Amino acid sequence: MSEKSKKTTILVTGANGQLGSELNIISAYEPYQFIFTDIAELDLTKGNEVNSFFNTHKIDFCINCAAYTAVDNAEKNIEAARAINVDAVQNLAEACTINNSFLIHISTDFVFRGNSFLPITEEIKPDPISIYGFTKFEGENMALKTNPKTLIIRTSWLYSSFGNNFVKTMLRLGKERDQLGVLVDQIGTPTYAGDLAKAIMEIIKNADEFELENNCGLYHYSNEGVASWYDFAKSIFELKSMEVNLKPILTAEYPLPAKRPAYSVMDKTKIKKTFNLSIPYWRDSLKTCLELIDN
Repeated sequence: MSEKSKKTTILVTGANGQLGSELNIISAYEPYQFIFTDIAELDLTKGNEVNSFFNTHKIDFCINCAAYTAVDNAEKNIEAARAINVDAVQNLAEACTINNSFLIHISTDFVFRGNSFLPITEEIKPDPISIYGFTKFEGENMALKTNPKTLIIRTSWLYSSFGNNFVKTMLRLGKERDQLGVLVDQIGTPTYAGDLAKAIMEIIKNADEFELENNCGLYHYSNEGVASWYDFAKSIFELKSMEVNLKPILTAEYPLPAKRPAYSVMDKTKIKKTFNLSIPYWRDSLKTCLELIDN
């Protein structure tokens, strides 16, 4: 273990979520000191607690996986969404600035309206259509404005063998119902949280080589390829050899409180070139994840 590795401390917030859990698995194989926190250990909405924590621990990298992700509930619980998606981000960014720490903040494709049908680059101006998307965009701006050493990684359709997600929901419903209706007119890319966790660690491990301090800012990451939710569900059942009668339905047939982007396929060119990343195809990663899910 190098002297540098001994001194590198990585704080992971929102550690009980999908991405935080995947980072926890990876941490066992990495030569760094990891600190995993969730709300029980550190309330990010309280600036004094965050500052005190950073004063006590020398944090080199903070990976912020904490977020209010209940998209529909956010429409009526605006203050709760803002507290986690905006205020907590500001608290972390301020603490990182004071302590000269890198902030890697996870954001979402929901910052986009989704009314174009070309892969979305980092240069496209966000135009969120939900409270969730708006608060995540506001959090991005807060982080970038507050801490110059910030990477924003926007991702989409995140799933894992941990937590609650579309994959687990489909597996459960596929056993309970004779027929399932799944949206066919929302297009994006499923992202395996295990792949995103590995990508983040590659960026950290090679921070000097990549001149990370000169390459901060916005990045897009998802698995490769394109799918509708219907395609995603069909692949889940095919890979698990489950016979399920799937019916493609339109968004208009299944109204929800929060609007979703119709098209949110993200262009990954920037993150692949800047950090020399190879990104797996979504269906290959889905197979990997399904092998880990005991159902």
